[in-house]
Amino acid sequence: MVVLDRQALRRLDRVDTVVLDVDALTTGALVVSDVIPLPGTDDDAVQMVAHTLFQESTVDSPVAADGWRLGPPETLHLRGRTGVREQRRLRTAGAVAVLGLARGSRLEAVVGVRPEPAQAADALVAAVRRANLTLAYAHDGPLDGRESGARRVPGGAGLVPAVRQLQGEGHGVLLVSRHRAALAQADCGIGVAGRDGTPAWGADILVGEDLDSAALLIEAAGTARTVSDRGVVLAEAGSTLGAVTTLTGRPAGAGGRALLAVNGAAALSLLQGGWAAAELTRRPLSPPVSTTPWHLLPVDKVLSALDVTTEGLSARQARRRYRPDVQTGPPRTGFLRAFTEELANPLTPILAGGAALSAAIGSVIDAGVVVGAAGLGALAGGLQRTLTDRAVADLLARSAVMATVRRDGAPVRLAADELAVGDVVLLSPNDVVPADCRLLEVHDLEMDESSLTGESFPVAKTANPVVASAVADRASMVYEGTTVAAGRATAVVVATGAGTEAGRSMATAQRAGAVSGVEQRLAQITRTTLPIALGSAGAVMAAGLVRGRGIRETLGAAVGLAVASVPEGLPFLVSAAQLAAARRLSREGALVRNARTIEALGRVDVLCFDKTGTLTQGRIRLATSDPALRPVLAAGVRATPLPRAGQPLPHLTDRAVVEGAAELGVRPQDGQPGWEPVDVLPFEPSRGYHATLGTVGGRTLLSVKGAPETVLPRCHFDADGGPLSVPRRRGLRTELNRLTGLGHRVLAVAERWVETDELTDHDVHDLRFVGFLALADPVRTTAGASLRSLHTAGAHVMMITGDHPNTAATIAEELGILNGHRVITGTDIDALDDDGLDSLLPHVAVVARSTPAHKVRVVQAFQRLGKLVAMTGDGANDAPAIRLADVGIALGRRGTPAARAAADLVVTDDRLETIISALVEGRAMWKSVRQALAILVGGNLGEIGFTVFGATLTGTSPLNARQLLLVNLLTDLAPALAIALRRPEVSPDHLLREGPQTSLGSALTREMALRAAATWAGTTGAWLLARGTGRPTRARTVALAALVGTQLGQTVLLGGRSPAVLAASLGSAAVLVAVVQTPGVSQFFGCTPLGPVGWSIAAGSAAAAGVGSLVLPPLASRLGITERLDAHIFAPLSGIGHADRH
Repeated sequence: MVVLDRQALRRLDRVDTVVLDVDALTTGALVVSDVIPLPGTDDDAVQMVAHTLFQESTVDSPVAADGWRLGPPETLHLRGRTGVREQRRLRTAGAVAVLGLARGSRLEAVVGVRPEPAQAADALVAAVRRANLTLAYAHDGPLDGRESGARRVPGGAGLVPAVRQLQGEGHGVLLVSRHRAALAQADCGIGVAGRDGTPAWGADILVGEDLDSAALLIEAAGTARTVSDRGVVLAEAGSTLGAVTTLTGRPAGAGGRALLAVNGAAALSLLQGGWAAAELTRRPLSPPVSTTPWHLLPVDKVLSALDVTTEGLSARQARRRYRPDVQTGPPRTGFLRAFTEELANPLTPILAGGAALSAAIGSVIDAGVVVGAAGLGALAGGLQRTLTDRAVADLLARSAVMATVRRDGAPVRLAADELAVGDVVLLSPNDVVPADCRLLEVHDLEMDESSLTGESFPVAKTANPVVASAVADRASMVYEGTTVAAGRATAVVVATGAGTEAGRSMATAQRAGAVSGVEQRLAQITRTTLPIALGSAGAVMAAGLVRGRGIRETLGAAVGLAVASVPEGLPFLVSAAQLAAARRLSREGALVRNARTIEALGRVDVLCFDKTGTLTQGRIRLATSDPALRPVLAAGVRATPLPRAGQPLPHLTDRAVVEGAAELGVRPQDGQPGWEPVDVLPFEPSRGYHATLGTVGGRTLLSVKGAPETVLPRCHFDADGGPLSVPRRRGLRTELNRLTGLGHRVLAVAERWVETDELTDHDVHDLRFVGFLALADPVRTTAGASLRSLHTAGAHVMMITGDHPNTAATIAEELGILNGHRVITGTDIDALDDDGLDSLLPHVAVVARSTPAHKVRVVQAFQRLGKLVAMTGDGANDAPAIRLADVGIALGRRGTPAARAAADLVVTDDRLETIISALVEGRAMWKSVRQALAILVGGNLGEIGFTVFGATLTGTSPLNARQLLLVNLLTDLAPALAIALRRPEVSPDHLLREGPQTSLGSALTREMALRAAATWAGTTGAWLLARGTGRPTRARTVALAALVGTQLGQTVLLGGRSPAVLAASLGSAAVLVAVVQTPGVSQFFGCTPLGPVGWSIAAGSAAAAGVGSLVLPPLASRLGITERLDAHIFAPLSGIGHADRH
């Protein structure tokens, strides 16, 4: 990267729109993008031939091999069809060249050619998304399915006017292009080298062909905007602080104090800019995307492209190719980093400002309390996050994937994160695939790909090239995180870490650091109360000036009130409540990585579940235990290989049959006493069945079990021995369709008596059909009840699976989640734009035939609708959506490392009930915090009201700054904290029925208003009575006692049955009495010891206010006053709803 104009870096904070010139996002090479077979053509054959024959020269002249020719249609001398319609379709879709594929003179297919996309092109789009900037594409042709929602502007000659238009609309434009004039026009031009390597002169920054550097610059633009905005706030705060210190301090040195404040703000601005820059350099970029169709290439071409032999890499080659920067596991969070991230919440600047103002007017103790409270909350949150991250890291380390690799021709054992592209891997049964690999040699290989596709049953693999667009259909590939179910294979690594299918999906599904719901609600409360506090401070100052008091005195009193009004205990209170809930969940088997997850759980209203292993058991079993199937099951066991000593059967279907027989007490000798096996034909994917020869009393019985499409044609007799007639075959086909429609894997079982002792494939004929065995991945026994609980909780439950729609619908019916909602497929999602998907999803309960990309789109769509989404899964295919969701939940015991690494909540016992418990904890936390916030914030608002009232009457604040601080110490810390930490005395069912929004909106505002009114009434009444019966100092002390007593009384009324709440309240009351009655201490706080009359006035006023807060709300509700207040006052003031929850 070469910076030609350093001023462009200074302009990065102006950038809000990134324009990507599509022409600059290509390598300059041409690749086959589409192959459209014409009617009557073998699709797989033409796909293979088109990719094999294509060379860039074929765009101009044809290439021929084995009777096939590929080239421009007009050069092929075609007879008959010419594919004009298909050619037009490809050109409309953006193909830069259209070729014909002919056999002889007959056109077999039409081939589209497009520029090859650069490997890091996706990284640019991901960087724009992470930087929260607006994306625009510059291109004159179709955008070929690029990110929906992006703006489009003209390319080529129209790019310069397009950039000017964007700037005229007030946008700061960053352009990535090769267009020199447009680069010069942009606010920041990033020049990509031409296809011949020519620099894009006119750009501010040259990156050559290194689009990763361009991606870093885009992210830097987003960071620069944030840093600039914070700098402005700090500058304003420094100027304000300087003015306050000048007006409230001594005249001597006023200029120096003001300058110190301004310089301090500037230093903080520089510090936060440096921190942001350091964070930027640590962010992982999106991995490069290989465009090589490995699954399509023959083995020799794969090895040639990777420059490796079947003997594997040498140690030297491996060192050169190893890329540790592409690993996907999250770095272990250090305590300092976690602490600073906990401090990064909306309240921190306000608390910091309050602390600075306190210090400016000489109240250093006040400042220390504010800083201490904020720091303590961040300390607790950072410690929780660090400890949980270590626990999750240990869990991942214990499940680290090891692989057998050929290095220098010899097998060695290496960890998955030590592999390099080109390593040759040896795969055996039960091995976990360490990286994305192309198969080289296969011996009866079957893969368990449930972690990738959600398919529970094994998938047969081949080393032959395969034509397939979907990852799940690429039978010549094995992917990271999948498991060898049976057989052996040799494969070569084609992608590692973040470059794998799972890793790439994870990298592109990064979620921005959204403000949590608690933080958002607290920020909204602060936005509401801060103007009240500032206005009240202004009123106190104005009242003092009107009554002739000096500016320094009145300003000090006003600042003291403003600082005391800041609820410094809020962050710590919320952090402590979340930590308490996290500790309770850990005892129930759930690891909470970030305590903020708890509050999000309380607001979840959409839960997306992966089916396999989450809602189902994740293992194959017999679908029914009907006793009528015992003869069929006995024959099926006879047609099953015997396990080796101490080893499980290699095939999952065989294990399911044997386990089902054992559960029902079925033995292979049932119906055939004395049966003993003598010979076998083992199952192979090409054979399609397993056959066993056994002796029964001197006779020989052939037992066969396998795929119905293979076994049924070999059956000539039915179970009763009669001929298998056409109507009977039709009936079997109907039953087979019924079972497969239920989502079952079906095996056909057949037998016959034979006259041989040596078994060959030629003996498997004229069989007697015995019956079908249906296998399934059974639903978890507790799944139905758990999902019904979630439905009761007001959550929209959705099942997302890779299964066939019929299978998915059957399971959804069994779980009771359809409820009149629709079942859609991944294909349906592909056909919809974002608006269409947003409209459809609220009416959908099941998404079938889904890929990781579909899961990500579903999560994004719900988030656009203002929903708070939880995604639960256990496979690598779930990891991208888990990471993107507001709450990502992974099952820890059988979950893949990718899923666990992406999750916010790891359920270590794999029980759905634990997820329900987590949801209940989230709701409970919100209820506790709501009550604590009502006491804390409502009390502060009552203090403000009383102070303004007293200042209006007397010209000065009734309570001094130290007394206000004492009130906050006695009421904001222990009592409110005890309320927040306790589990609400409400049943889980009630908490679930409450719904996620109950504690967010008008309920909290109503409770705060009630607490504020009670606090104001009790304190004001006591102060007025005391003023008429004694000196001002005594009246001030009585008011202080009443203020604290009123808030403590409300706390006891709210949670007095909790020993912790009662102890905290009584302890605070005892401290108050000690402070007031102890000479010296009492005078330090501006108080005087009280006699029985003073304490009676304070206690009576506090009691009256408490009783009023208890009696008046039910009365107001019966009279309909509460509903009217909610509708017209409290709901608008709450300011939080679905639309702004992220």
